[in-house]
Amino acid sequence: MEGLSPNHLKKAKLMFFYSRYPSSNMLKMFFSDVKFNRCITSQLIKWFSNFREFYYIQMEKFARQAINEGVTAADDINVSRDSELFRALNMHYNKANDFEVPERFLEVAQITMREFFNAIVGASVLTLTFPKSHL
Repeated sequence: MEGLSPNHLKKAKLMFFYSRYPSSNMLKMFFSDVKFNRCITSQLIKWFSNFREFYYIQMEKFARQAINEGVTAADDINVSRDSELFRALNMHYNKANDFEVPERFLEVAQITMREFFNAIVGASVLTLTFPKSHL
């Protein structure tokens, strides 16, 4: 096949549950029906870049939401199949819900969310404690 189809996009989105940064060899293996060239490779890289951007935007959004709701410790943040964050991600990457998201993705999402939470809280503390005269 010369180009990428909507089915390839769906496959790439599902693949994102397993790998946020797939290598070119991995892409060639999973998209073996595609004749790779510079354009195809660029398109796949762009797709994964867009997937990561959405993922990280959601992480920041939900970390800030947790802070606004009074969460004070990253360990209090849990990502489960019934969490709002998971629903948002699943709706984006697995719209038809015809794929069972791997447990490892939930673990990675929880770790990422906690990291964002700590970074936001840390930046807030730094902003509050850093004297303005040093700017």
